[in-house]
Amino acid sequence: MNQRFCDAGRYSLSKAKRKEEFEERTKQAMAVLNEVSNDTTTPRNIRRAAKNAMDSLQVSGTSLGVRAANAISILDDISQDPNMPPYTRVKLWNAVSLLEAIKD
Repeated sequence: MNQRFCDAGRYSLSKAKRKEEFEERTKQAMAVLNEVSNDTTTPRNIRRAAKNAMDSLQVSGTSLGVRAANAISILDDISQDPNMPPYTRVKLWNAVSLLEAIKD
């Protein structure tokens, strides 16, 4: 019986640690997306998509995993744009890779 409580304590600790890691990854992705959305050399539709992805990451009432999946979807749609500068595409891929690790 003691073992069960010990395992439950470890589970909640790891869950809290995971949540903290996911929040840190979200902050890093937000910083990258903010860079893209404020870069005037990037086409307007791509900056708008970066802002939309940032907005989807900030929605309250949904889990971090759902928010990350929504942002990834937005970024995936825009990543195929032929007018995107290569350095912007790399930044967006970086943000996507940060977000892909976030699971519920």
